[in-house]
Amino acid sequence: MKQDAARNTATYTVDCEDYVHVVEFNPFESGDSGSLIAYGGNNYVAVGMCTFQEEEADIEGIQYKTLRTFHHGVRVDCIAWSPETRLDSLPPVIRFGTSAADMKIRIFTSDLQDKNEYKVLEGHSDFINSLVFHPKSGQEIASVSDDHTCRIWSLDGSQTAHFVLHSPGMSVCWHPEETFKLMVAEKNGTIRFYDLSAQQAILSLESEQAPLMSAHWCLKNTFKVGAVAGNDWLIWDITQSSYPQETRPAHMDRAYLFRWSGISEELFATTGYPGKMTSQIQIRHLGHPQPILTGSVAVGSGLSWHRTLPLCAIGGDHKLLFWVTEV
Repeated sequence: MKQDAARNTATYTVDCEDYVHVVEFNPFESGDSGSLIAYGGNNYVAVGMCTFQEEEADIEGIQYKTLRTFHHGVRVDCIAWSPETRLDSLPPVIRFGTSAADMKIRIFTSDLQDKNEYKVLEGHSDFINSLVFHPKSGQEIASVSDDHTCRIWSLDGSQTAHFVLHSPGMSVCWHPEETFKLMVAEKNGTIRFYDLSAQQAILSLESEQAPLMSAHWCLKNTFKVGAVAGNDWLIWDITQSSYPQETRPAHMDRAYLFRWSGISEELFATTGYPGKMTSQIQIRHLGHPQPILTGSVAVGSGLSWHRTLPLCAIGGDHKLLFWVTEV
């Protein structure tokens, strides 16, 4: 599907009942041909299933269905999917974690029928900026916070590790191929890799600029890390240097989120700061000097890639917006 690079409007949209603060595609295989997606508003999380015409020939555009809406009671800031989520088991299992404006983590488990429960994890003393489940077992969850800590929790709520940071923790990544390491990005521009068995830092990267708002460990190449700091995006090859190999201006009004695509180590997306009248999304390919797609969205927030398609989701005002690009 061809498109003009400066295409402001999304390829597909889904109407929602509230402003969407965060959106996450399930990055794990769940046993269904469609894709699970979760999005959070001011006091709820909705879990839905979407299928796109790019993957099913008999669908026109997008087919979307909400599977369940979970009452949350407080604004949702982050969502993380558990690899234990399965739609092909009997009964099905939906499991995800959230962080919220009350500085608590909630782990939701549902069979989409009668069982809907959640466990509250308490310990952070300031806002939680990022969450991730252990990508293989799903039995632990890592979080980073403005309270200058990274914590690893078991699902019963006990803490199994605690790392003191030098500034607010902005992103935490657990790579499916490197499960004994954790990547933590700090607002001051430092990204550290921790050895979880020794519980100590083994490698650090420097952005040389701040504030670093978001970083992501490339799924397709464990030596690649991307981030946004200030107005720029930055890419590291950790085999070459602790400083970025590539830095380019991204967003005039400060960059906010960075996400690698799960299907290519060349493809990534960034967003500008939410809260302005419109936020910008840029999709870039490292082989091209200019963005391959630039979109704008009314006060957009959240950013997530589809597991198998070159397709990004972002949250907006009473909308989910989806952009499809060429690889």
